[in-house]
Amino acid sequence: MLRQGRFAAAVLGLLMMVTSCASGGGDAPASTPGPSVDTMFGQVTVPSRPQRVVALGWSDAETALALGVQPVGASDWQGFGGNGVGPWAAGLYTQPPAQLGTTQPDYEAIAALRPDLILNTRSSGDPAQNEILSKIAPTVGPPPGTVAYGTGWREQTRLVSQALGKPELGEQRVAELDGRLRDAARTHPELAGKTVAVAAYYGNKWGAYLPGDPRVEFMTDLGMKNKPEINALANGTFYTDIAHERLSTISADLTVVFPIGADARQLRDDPVLNQIPSARAGHLLVLDDHELTMAFSSGSTLGIGYAVEHAAPRFAAALRGS
Repeated sequence: MLRQGRFAAAVLGLLMMVTSCASGGGDAPASTPGPSVDTMFGQVTVPSRPQRVVALGWSDAETALALGVQPVGASDWQGFGGNGVGPWAAGLYTQPPAQLGTTQPDYEAIAALRPDLILNTRSSGDPAQNEILSKIAPTVGPPPGTVAYGTGWREQTRLVSQALGKPELGEQRVAELDGRLRDAARTHPELAGKTVAVAAYYGNKWGAYLPGDPRVEFMTDLGMKNKPEINALANGTFYTDIAHERLSTISADLTVVFPIGADARQLRDDPVLNQIPSARAGHLLVLDDHELTMAFSSGSTLGIGYAVEHAAPRFAAALRGS
């Protein structure tokens, strides 16, 4: 009870702080009520024409940019630096956004930007975080029934486009990328129906991605199936740890692995990884192109568009063993 009381007091203090920041220092943008959008926290009424958008969720900034809106502040989840987005989106900013936190948002800095809309559509779905953000500005969280960081690119594009008052453009972006994905699947028919495992090496640990993650969604869009044994490890998030001695779990018709904060040579030289069946059969792909890995992981229409062109051929070649 004491711990809960301290948490409640901390939240109350933050709410008082951000309310003070949001109400002071310059004129806030005019906000005419607009449509309501459905989130896991209920319906949220957003401004009809938001002028100062803060993009906090994974790839929310790239999604807004693809719809012609430049956030005034954004979170750089993938550590791009600069404007905080991939090279496929960096040129869409004319004014650099303020860089904000990721898992621990700087609420005071967010409030100081005087946003009239906050996008947090691919996020942890933390209720306490959403409560604080909603005191600053209308906050669009993940859609209902979504695991942590599990908002798909279609849902994210549609949710963000609705919040920005551009639902038709959002549907256009979805249709455009769907068409490119169908073309890639037709170009590489060998991918259809094959099992795939996507895994990363991070912090001296291995882990596999689960349904809801953009990398798994991308492979599914190309006609592949995430390995069922990995799906069975679903734990309410997008990722599950895999013990090094159990790396055979990620053996599938195609196994795709990449390092995060490590050298790809560590993976290529890993004796346990090299002994899993897919590696012995020549169907292991170690992604060593950092830009390509980032595009593959981005989960935005812009990043996925880059990955369709550059990653899909490599997946098909690895499946062929060439």
